[in-house]
Amino acid sequence: MDGSRGALRNMAVAGEYLAFVSIKHEVDPEDLFFALVSAGEKRKSKCGSLSIECRGSTREESMFLIMKDSKVVGQFPVSKEFLLERDNPIKGFMRNDMIRRHLTKKNKVSRSLPIKDLRNGMSHLSLKAKVLEIPTAKLVFTRFGNYASITNALIADETGRIKLCLWNDQIASISIGDTIQIENARMTMFRGEKQLSIGRKGSLSSIQGLGAQLEVCSS
Repeated sequence: MDGSRGALRNMAVAGEYLAFVSIKHEVDPEDLFFALVSAGEKRKSKCGSLSIECRGSTREESMFLIMKDSKVVGQFPVSKEFLLERDNPIKGFMRNDMIRRHLTKKNKVSRSLPIKDLRNGMSHLSLKAKVLEIPTAKLVFTRFGNYASITNALIADETGRIKLCLWNDQIASISIGDTIQIENARMTMFRGEKQLSIGRKGSLSSIQGLGAQLEVCSS
C-alpha cells in the first residue's frame, strides 16, 4: 500500500510540474506528453520551443531534462506508469490550484489597446500616447489624511483622446508634446467621462528620447 501511495504521489508531482511547464512555455499539453514519451523511446525530442532529453531510466522511472535554447527549464523523474497512461495525464492537472494561480497572474499581464477600444472597468492596460495638455495641478486632501497634487492630463493616439489622472511626482515626470508609455493602467468613468488612472503597480515614462513618433487623433 505504501508503495502504491508513493507511486501516485510521484505521478501527481510530475503531472503538476508538466502542466505548469505547458502553461508557462505555451506548449500544448498533448504535444508535451507525446514528446516525453518519444524522448523516453528515442532519447531526444522537441516540443515547440522546448528540447526534451531522457537522461536515464530504471525499472520504475525515467529522468528527463527539459531545455529552452541553452537554459535548463527543469530536470525531474517521471514514472513509467505515468508515461504508459492511455489518456494524457497532464490534462488532468491543468485545473489545479497552482495552475489556476499561474493563469490568473498570466492573464493580468498588461493588454495593449488603442484609446478607442478602452471600456469602463478595463484594467492592466498598456498604451502609447502623446501628451496634449497638462492643466495646473490642484492640491487635494486625500482619504489617507494627507495632501496631494492632482491633475487630469489630456493624451491622444491615432484613434482618440482620453484624460489621464496624474498624482504628485507623475505630473512633473512628463511634458506637453511628450510621447509616453503607460503600463498597468485602469479605465474608469468620472462624471460621465472616460479616464485612465495608474495604480501603485503601474508605470508612466516618456519615450521621447527613443525617437518615438506618434500621429494623434485631431478631435
